[in-house]
Amino acid sequence: MKNPYEGMKAIVTGGGAGIGQAIAQAFIERGMHVGVLDLSIEGVPEGAQGFVVDVRNDQQVNAAIERFADAAGGIDVLVNNAGISYQGRVEDGEIADWLPVFDINVVGYARCVRAALPYLKHSKSASIVNIASCTAATGLRRRVVYSATKGAIVSMTQAMAADLLHEGVRVNCVNPGTVDTPFISTLVARAKDPAAQLLAYQNRQPTGFLVSPAEVAEAVVYLAHPAAKSTSGTTLTVDGGMKNLLLFDL
Repeated sequence: MKNPYEGMKAIVTGGGAGIGQAIAQAFIERGMHVGVLDLSIEGVPEGAQGFVVDVRNDQQVNAAIERFADAAGGIDVLVNNAGISYQGRVEDGEIADWLPVFDINVVGYARCVRAALPYLKHSKSASIVNIASCTAATGLRRRVVYSATKGAIVSMTQAMAADLLHEGVRVNCVNPGTVDTPFISTLVARAKDPAAQLLAYQNRQPTGFLVSPAEVAEAVVYLAHPAAKSTSGTTLTVDGGMKNLLLFDL
């Protein structure tokens, strides 16, 4: 049976670690040509082409995507994953602190889409997958700025899906829960009580355990499947039931 992914070309931003790394690896294992955009290419999976890129920089984004597309012969899939976190209440910090979070998490996605679109429009299996977060749909304490950016990604996904559907480009989104990434490991290690902090992260999900990067990657793999032609403007939630399940008796 023919592998439908074989030979497809994909860009993954933030693919040097965590969720992005797992997505890039899943694509490679399916025979896809993969380009990774990240601030460091140290963690880029073997078999992927790495580009040192800051998604806040138009020239870097445009140049890397053009180089990959020229070498690979086009682009079929763009996965927007590069992002940063920010902890705090609405009154914490300075308003200026909000700007880089939006520049990376929201405008950075738009930069990559704008750069990749000319190539995606020539693909017969064009797909954009934006990685958002459970915080787009579930209120978490001390995540005001981060949640705002992730909610923007979900809304932006739906608007882009409407704009691009009849141009042959599907646009979808994945909302992960608390994922077992190096970032979460760092937060746990810094906590006054690491064991208690890890348990708190685990207990966010009704399943009682962290979401694995590989689970998120599999969701992206589905959304990128050439046969998923009727899936557009969709948010696929991989959060261990965090949004919809309350496991106690009323």
